[in-house]
Amino acid sequence: MNYMEQYKIWLGSPALSDEEKEELRNIASDEKEIESRFFSRLEFGTAGLRGIMAVGLFRMNIHVIRHTTQALAELVLEEPGGDKCVAIGYDSRCSSEDFAREAAAIMAGNGIKVRIFDTLRPTPELSFAIREYGCMAGINITASHNPKEYNGYKVYWADGAQLPPHHAKRVAEKMDKLDIFSSIRKVGFGEGVKSGTITIMGGETDELFLKNVLAQANDIDTVKAVADNFKLVYSPFHGAGHILVPEVLHRLGMKHVICVPEQMVLDGAFPTVQSPNPENPEGFALAIELAKKHGADLIIGTDPDCDRVGIMARDDSGDFAIISGNQTGVLLLDYIIGAKIRAKTMPENPIALKSIVTTEMARRVAEVNNVKCFDTFTGFKFMAEKKNALESGGDGEVIFAYEESYGYMIGDFVRDKDAVTASMLIAEMVAWYAGQGMTLFEAMNGLYEKYGQYGEKTLNLLMPGFDGINKMRELMAGLRKNPPTEIAGCAIVARRDYETGTEVDMASGAQRQMELSGSNVLRFDAADGTIAIVRPSGTEPKVKVYIMANGKTHTESRKKLDRFSKWAEGLA
Repeated sequence: MNYMEQYKIWLGSPALSDEEKEELRNIASDEKEIESRFFSRLEFGTAGLRGIMAVGLFRMNIHVIRHTTQALAELVLEEPGGDKCVAIGYDSRCSSEDFAREAAAIMAGNGIKVRIFDTLRPTPELSFAIREYGCMAGINITASHNPKEYNGYKVYWADGAQLPPHHAKRVAEKMDKLDIFSSIRKVGFGEGVKSGTITIMGGETDELFLKNVLAQANDIDTVKAVADNFKLVYSPFHGAGHILVPEVLHRLGMKHVICVPEQMVLDGAFPTVQSPNPENPEGFALAIELAKKHGADLIIGTDPDCDRVGIMARDDSGDFAIISGNQTGVLLLDYIIGAKIRAKTMPENPIALKSIVTTEMARRVAEVNNVKCFDTFTGFKFMAEKKNALESGGDGEVIFAYEESYGYMIGDFVRDKDAVTASMLIAEMVAWYAGQGMTLFEAMNGLYEKYGQYGEKTLNLLMPGFDGINKMRELMAGLRKNPPTEIAGCAIVARRDYETGTEVDMASGAQRQMELSGSNVLRFDAADGTIAIVRPSGTEPKVKVYIMANGKTHTESRKKLDRFSKWAEGLA
């Protein structure tokens, strides 16, 4: 069925409201827009769904939510054993609460018990609730840090991690077979609550979650020692961290937690920022102003669903500057190792996990301190799988896992990135350094002196629209067909294709099979130690290029980054 036929089916469906049909009638003369909305359905993958909110098959809307939930419900019902229960959470985005309640109503209509939060909650608390209450699956309505036009549908499995690939494939297959309108089984949300099929989660779950978060603290005494004078500014970027992050910081012992008032307002339009992404420095403008006013030492910001955290600290000139995700992870890893040694809580065989696009400095920190370090694909579902496999196999205990994109996982009570726990540990770490008379920037420079001068840069090659999907595919296909033999005048000595799981030695042509395979990622290793990794984003219309370098000096590593970045820019 082509896009125009799909458009006409939607326009004539009694499932659509008058307002939805009017929206479709308004694009009747714009065939390009019709094509972009109806050429295909949103692809369901291991990250679930994510897309722009509008009426259409390739958009996020109530009908896509219903269709996806019906397919997931059938998967849950077919699974042997287990409690047929699904936990549901959501963030502050426009329509998130409506989408979450509709998903609950459809699960209830299929005879599946539901636990849904009474209002928005951080993503890691949903992961916790799945594990705590023994649910078979979970749904989170969020588009994480995407722009305001987006919403998404994340699916979790019984271990609290995002849906494994084989289950995601089954959901996608069911969606192909189910009619988007006529296949839906549901009850009213109120009816589900009244019958007991739908249970509302509230403060009691928060307390259980916070108890586990606080158990990850290593050195509360060091916080108490500086608490009278130490000040930090916090922003939830209009999202789900607005209650629990300040609360856990206060319980840690922080006396001066100053929240950005304009950004404590829950608003899916994110009116004070261009994008609610803590990776973007511009989002911290109000926080910087407030921090300067109060003489704060640290700024913490969490994204709308509170799974990512970004920080700013004072640099050598006293101005606030971003600490990157790579740097924050290295700082936390080094601090956690030291804190556990001091507290005598280090496990016998400690392990750190990082993604393949995360700085190699993390591996250096781990190995110097006798901690094993393993790579995984990008995505905390892969880190959760690796953690489960290593620990169940008796190979050791994971003390920290992180990605360069501002995501950190600590402890056993969640299986996803967790900005609540990470915010607490960041505050504890900065307080510890303050007790040593050091700023966080001084601490980072100390790590460079100890472990080596590493540098990283990520380039985003934007490829929006219908044509963008084809451009992304063509770029990856071209790099596979004609891989570079040199970049910026430096010979490529090895290339890795994580789709086939093969590594090729460029000099000899010899191939070896890698442990990791099945992901559309390419890596090129240069003779000077610089690494270039190319990966299409799974959630946004762009190709990401990661450049990682190291050198004897900061200037040397920076020059390598600049040279390789020019090559990356030419790929667009």
